[in-house]
Amino acid sequence: MSFGPPAGLPGVDALTPNALVLTGRVTRADVPGLCAELEALLSGAPALAVVDCDVGGVVHPDLALVEAIARLGLVARRAGGVELRLRNVPAELGALLGLVGLTDVVGNIRAVPE
Repeated sequence: MSFGPPAGLPGVDALTPNALVLTGRVTRADVPGLCAELEALLSGAPALAVVDCDVGGVVHPDLALVEAIARLGLVARRAGGVELRLRNVPAELGALLGLVGLTDVVGNIRAVPE
């Protein structure tokens, strides 16, 4: 018996999306742990081309968060050219990324929906 092709986008598992979620205040001490978390996510799915990083729950975006994003972008690129996309980016963080010239490190920046 055949039920046809599965619903949804091919290659996308809606139950376990490839996303890293940052919440609260990110400090420099958090960066190694975040990089390790991303490395674990990437090692569990070797064929990934894109990883979403949701920063909508971050409070007080500052240069420590910018450093974390830059290092996460490097981890993603070193894992075979994986693209790191930011979701729910607060305006302050978008401005900081532009100010320090890191908008090209993350491939796609999606602002907080209004």
